[in-house]
Amino acid sequence: MSFNKNGSKAAAVTGFMLGSAITTLVSLYLTRTTRTSGNNGTAQKSRSSSTSLSLSSASASASSRQNEKEIIIPPEIRSEQLSRNELYFGPAGMESIVGASILIVGLGGVGSHTAHMLARAGVGYLRLVDFDQVTLSSLNRHACATLEDVGIPKVECLKRFLYKVCGNHCDIDLRVQMYTGDVEKDGDMMTCPPSKGNGQKGKWDIVIDAIDDVPTKARLLAHCIKNDIRVISCMGAGGKSDMTRLHISDLKTASRDPLASKLRQTLKRTLKKDKDVKDLSFLEDVDQVAVIYSSEKVVVKLADFTEEQKKEGIHKFGAVDNMRIRVIPVLGTMPAIMGQSLAAMALCELGGKPFNPMSGERLGRNVRHKLFQHFKNRESKFRQRLEIEAKEEEDASKSVSDADETNSPRMINGSWVGPAQIDSDDVEYVFSEVWRNRCCVSGDTLGTVLELSRWDLSKPCHCKNIVLLGVKAMVKFDEAMAASGDGRNSVPYELRQKIEARLASCKVDSRA
Repeated sequence: MSFNKNGSKAAAVTGFMLGSAITTLVSLYLTRTTRTSGNNGTAQKSRSSSTSLSLSSASASASSRQNEKEIIIPPEIRSEQLSRNELYFGPAGMESIVGASILIVGLGGVGSHTAHMLARAGVGYLRLVDFDQVTLSSLNRHACATLEDVGIPKVECLKRFLYKVCGNHCDIDLRVQMYTGDVEKDGDMMTCPPSKGNGQKGKWDIVIDAIDDVPTKARLLAHCIKNDIRVISCMGAGGKSDMTRLHISDLKTASRDPLASKLRQTLKRTLKKDKDVKDLSFLEDVDQVAVIYSSEKVVVKLADFTEEQKKEGIHKFGAVDNMRIRVIPVLGTMPAIMGQSLAAMALCELGGKPFNPMSGERLGRNVRHKLFQHFKNRESKFRQRLEIEAKEEEDASKSVSDADETNSPRMINGSWVGPAQIDSDDVEYVFSEVWRNRCCVSGDTLGTVLELSRWDLSKPCHCKNIVLLGVKAMVKFDEAMAASGDGRNSVPYELRQKIEARLASCKVDSRA
């Protein structure tokens, strides 16, 4: 390597020496103290790299625990480990993630990838719940399991792996048991430790549902709904492969997913009988229950029973009573992507950078243009009416297009008037991302004509002040505006607060 200047060569040498020194210091900081055995106090030998596979791995599991090494990561090293995340979320967002408590139920193909990324991202407390063990067939989709882990509990497999990444900075609480919804059987499984949680101490920040059994899944969601706990749930990942058809939505919107359909029915039956649940609004509330699902049609069916299973009796092959026995064909990439998506949504909510998932197909250019023109016409007519009321006859006599393009923004009788502050790209953002193709009042989407309207007439018509209304909601909105000067009076107070919270989370410019 040649250098043009002696100074450049000296700088390169200095940089190399500095990098070597830092690497050496990191290695010293990450000194691993071998745990001693209780009998003789001497250090155990490390596991041989040629460890043989044992399907009955009780002895291997015990040996592994004896050979675990304590990993203490100093704060300055941990800070560097999480530096990219902190650049994304900022100090306050990163502090919220580190202080978060998350419960994950189901640590198979989906849940293992979720837990993996949450731990890597810095979440401080994870409770992992799963009764099952790692099997040979698990290895095509599990986030970190190897042949060496076959036969041990899935949660223990994850803890071992994540400890090598996070050391003493992630408190991982294992529960090798099945969630039943019965307090006597579950014990304190659903109870968040009193000292944990960013918001209310002792309350989970988020619960992740990665269960693949409908009755169990319904019981978990019912518990979260009744106790006002934020839950993000994964629908069916088996028998599908097209990642471009993945969506995040409320439970009611999830379509072409057999698991989602059965879950809705089971939840309705369960919660209709519960006096603590007033209505079924949770089905449409993505801020209460968010689901990730695939709209792809299942391309392969459940595997058929083998001749051996049929001869010996099918009931003998179920891992747990009353649960599915037939095997679902799974392409390992799909549960991995869905699990990563659950983690991304949870982290962005905790870190103060939540995203608004798009719902359904994108709007075509012609549809965007039509919606935009309707909105501009509505704004122009509103301005003309105000000008007539203010007896500004000269301005009111202008054509719609002239009023829209030439009149400068101003206030008339407490209402802002002026040209539209959005374009056709903003229309798609408001329609698809902010309101998810739904009327903000009724939640209607299919078979409903939807139009854009300004929400607060005293403010400009930008993205943070535009709502999507169905025909019936628009009529009531306009009637209230004519009667009281404020269309928002047509919306119940609690719903109005939710709409304004959604608007507050929008970007003024969708391209920002």
